[in-house]
Amino acid sequence: MDINLLVVNVGNSRVGFGLFEQGELSKIVRVAIDDKNSLISQLKECWGKIATSQQPAVCGASVNSTVMKSVEQIVLEVTGQNIEWIGSDIDLPIKVLTKNPKQTGVDRILTMAAAFEQIEKACVVVDAGTAITVNVCNDQGEFMGGAILPGLQMMLVSLHEKTAGLPKVDFEVPTVSIGTDTAEAIRVGMYLGIRGMVKEIVEAYATELGTWPDLIATGGDAEKLFGGWELVHAVSPDLVFYGIALAYTNHYIKHGE
Repeated sequence: MDINLLVVNVGNSRVGFGLFEQGELSKIVRVAIDDKNSLISQLKECWGKIATSQQPAVCGASVNSTVMKSVEQIVLEVTGQNIEWIGSDIDLPIKVLTKNPKQTGVDRILTMAAAFEQIEKACVVVDAGTAITVNVCNDQGEFMGGAILPGLQMMLVSLHEKTAGLPKVDFEVPTVSIGTDTAEAIRVGMYLGIRGMVKEIVEAYATELGTWPDLIATGGDAEKLFGGWELVHAVSPDLVFYGIALAYTNHYIKHGE
């Protein structure tokens, strides 16, 4: 389906725009939630590329209910279109097996749907953003659930704020496995600690599934934390945008529109 679609991903700290032209993802922009001027200017630039194309539309997903309405209003003012939200206006693209599907983060479901569309078998998606989520689907592409842990920056800030003597450290991928000063020790701890947690979680999923699932890494910190790791099948930082577009496409194919 050669869609002309602006996808909007409202996260905890940023709003992401992904532009699909004739079905191809051509542009990605991320803006801080509180930077309204940049949000409007980037939105205008993106929309301008498809505004005169065939059946342009806006589709979105959000994990931040407090800013959804304000983002929706800005999008309406700039594009003249209402955002079609995944989970309310647009069907979820895969079946969700969690106890409370409506309380399961839509971003978790969408990244999993996009990964399964490519792999077509049981797989795991680790999404390294404000929080880190490690989610799994079965061979039928059904979202089974997952694990949630603090994200990299949250860990670094907490370590500084909750202790008397540890500094605030900017993260860089460590080149050693034994830190020889405090900052280096913190970086080693974050890097190897997060990888260790993810590995343990994936091993537990493999035991549950009876097979080793491919692991896809996505999110803003994916490349830093998981790039080049033999456990990772692929790093795809923009998986959520493909998931939103997939949900939009599936919905309109299903409903014959």
